[in-house]
Amino acid sequence: MERGGGAGRGDELMMTSGATGRIVPVFRSVLSLRALLRAAVALRALFLWLLLLVGGLRRRRAVSSSPSEAGAGTWKARRRRQTAEEEDVRRRRALAEAVAMAEEDAGSAGQGTRWDTFLVAGARRNALFCRLWTPAAKEMRGILVIIHGLNEHSGRYLHFAEQLTACGFGVYAMDWIGHGGSDGLHGYVPSLDYVIEDIEVLLDKVRMENPGVPCFLLGHSTGGAVVLKASLYPHIREKLEGIILTSPALRVKPAHPIVGAVAPIFSLVAPKFQFKGANKRGIPVSRDPAALLAKYSDPLVYTGPIRVRTGHEILRISSYLLHNLKKVSVPFMVMHGTADRVTDPLASQDLFNEAASRHKDLRLYDGFLHDLLFEPERDEIGAEIIGWMDGMLRRQAV
Repeated sequence: MERGGGAGRGDELMMTSGATGRIVPVFRSVLSLRALLRAAVALRALFLWLLLLVGGLRRRRAVSSSPSEAGAGTWKARRRRQTAEEEDVRRRRALAEAVAMAEEDAGSAGQGTRWDTFLVAGARRNALFCRLWTPAAKEMRGILVIIHGLNEHSGRYLHFAEQLTACGFGVYAMDWIGHGGSDGLHGYVPSLDYVIEDIEVLLDKVRMENPGVPCFLLGHSTGGAVVLKASLYPHIREKLEGIILTSPALRVKPAHPIVGAVAPIFSLVAPKFQFKGANKRGIPVSRDPAALLAKYSDPLVYTGPIRVRTGHEILRISSYLLHNLKKVSVPFMVMHGTADRVTDPLASQDLFNEAASRHKDLRLYDGFLHDLLFEPERDEIGAEIIGWMDGMLRRQAV
């Protein structure tokens, strides 16, 4: 484990997994043969896709005998998809409600926790499924709002929540749009900015229900990128004592060779299309076999191929953050495993080096993988998070 500035700026050259999520960078190095080849492949793929799209439209027109029949068929198909999505949301919400909110073997620590689930109307009046854990006998010293990572859900953080309540912290956790028990197509995120807006709605509710209680925000993986971007907005920053980022997605490489080039266009014309080559399910995210089995057998964890718009949103927020690291001023702690194969630990080092924050901390864990709070050393990771929040609260009291 390393703390602080354990790596120099020169390390950035060791890992070139950057992605901007825009077409422009593909053509930046005009004299580069590799760039020209990438551009040719991207344009060819786009051309073939457009041919398929035009062919499909022609076939639909041939089947319909009149414009009115074509319109009616389109409306019926759209209605069927909407009905199927609503049924899936109801199914997932029932599963989310059934997730255990207390550990069976928690003993006295679990008995000292009050818990609840609730729905809150998001920024677009979409229903967000949320969880709450609070100390039963202790006055809350602070509150941690947990924002989970891509494709997972808030119910997975039960063990960490009970560790927090045992130390006097309250916990709120929210399922993103399209995740867990919240509204939306499973695994589909039309905009990560929507998630930021929903976080602000939840923060306002937390502060209204707990006036004067210090509030922290934790984000994991893509959730870490969302939390970091949210902290750049002054009206959100002023509501927080600090943020914790575990394995944040700050430098992301497209999993498919053409994703980075064509995603901006595809995300507009076919946002829900799934790139089967972009499924990273096979990449280990924990050294604990039981944690891996629990994650990938969980029906609320989305394991299908990533959708075009969702992938493009990840590339877009990653590019935005890499260009704005110097603007980060919120107190933060960033934690990353050096063996993480999903997100780049060197990007966390860059954040620590470049951020303007007066209070900042970097924790690198040698050989650890992506899901730090589900590694065999999860209790030690949780204790470090609690210790960092305690330190911030002591600074506030001075």
